[in-house]
Amino acid sequence: MTATPSNPTASAPSLWRLTLILGALSAFTPLAVDMYLPGLPALERTLATDSGGVQRTLSVFFLGLAIGQLVLGPLSDRYGRRGPLLVGNLLFIAASIACALAPTIDSLIAARFVQAFGSCAGMVISRAMVRDLFEPREGARVMSLLMLVTGVAPILAPLIGGYILAVFDWHAIFWLMAGIATLVMIAARLWLRETRGPQPDMRLTLGSALRVYADLLTTRRYMGYALASGFGLGGLFSYIAASPFVFIDLFHLSPQAFGWVFGINAVGIIGFSQVNRALLRRFTLDEVLIVALFVMASAGLLLLVCTGFSIGGIWGVWLPLFLYITSLGAVLPNAGASAMAAEAHRAGSAAALIGTLQFGLGAVTSGLVGLLAASPALGMGMIVAACGVAGLAARLTLAR
Repeated sequence: MTATPSNPTASAPSLWRLTLILGALSAFTPLAVDMYLPGLPALERTLATDSGGVQRTLSVFFLGLAIGQLVLGPLSDRYGRRGPLLVGNLLFIAASIACALAPTIDSLIAARFVQAFGSCAGMVISRAMVRDLFEPREGARVMSLLMLVTGVAPILAPLIGGYILAVFDWHAIFWLMAGIATLVMIAARLWLRETRGPQPDMRLTLGSALRVYADLLTTRRYMGYALASGFGLGGLFSYIAASPFVFIDLFHLSPQAFGWVFGINAVGIIGFSQVNRALLRRFTLDEVLIVALFVMASAGLLLLVCTGFSIGGIWGVWLPLFLYITSLGAVLPNAGASAMAAEAHRAGSAAALIGTLQFGLGAVTSGLVGLLAASPALGMGMIVAACGVAGLAARLTLAR
């Protein structure tokens, strides 16, 4: 694949090396979320808490991602991409160690917030680096390629977590996260080049950052695409929060079997992200995006019907979830690239706001799963359906 940099002054490394490093950095978030999912029921028991306390370790992580991106986006526009990226990496390593040593649920929740703050650096700055180097349509194809690397984490992480639990306890999962992050940081330090150097003439104050975000929030086209992406991920995060209790507690799968279920769903999003790359050779970003959003909304409504009326057992839950998650393979890269298309001059802030909307909605939806209904399956179905319909509506009404 030949890619043309949109910024002629940016040094574009090998596409595959760039993809591998940025994908690994972006994978910190799914790694930190998915690897310990099989251990949530055990964590509930060993820390003497309830399912609500355990789910707060997820919702506070999403909250940390939402806040951290708002800070790191403007910093990367002002001081360059690499510096904030490496600092965030170090923060993630330190917080992972703190999670491994956490003696109580409250200390784990606090460490998870800091871990999220560090992990979001790779996610938001990776998107900004792609925008630095590539035009929007090519950028969407590069983002799809990036998802091929990033998507390995949701497949392998729960499997690894499940098998770690067969030998060790949940603390070992966080020690492994710290080790993986250390290796990735070394690779980034050695081979990841700067794509946007420091901008000494750029004024960075709280007021200037807030003005940029306020302008983005009132840009209808940007917000239509950003919310389509955000609601899509909101549904995904409600599934992440509820799935261990649905599949392990309700359907009595082992942690190892749950890892396979979770991994197969992740294969769907990875596979369709590569189909999306091929589709973009023949169709526009919007044409592919709208079809994917219709599939996402339909799958969410089907899940609500199946969980509300207890149709199909485990298959009535798994298959609609698979369709919903698979559709995100086109929704996320295409909506993101479309939102960023006219924001090259403030790519870091624009990418940060997209991430904040995504994970802010994720914090809300993951926290609501256990509150909307007595059954976690029905609560998940309600939220996934609402997010699917809202994502489609945002694109059709705002980004016209």
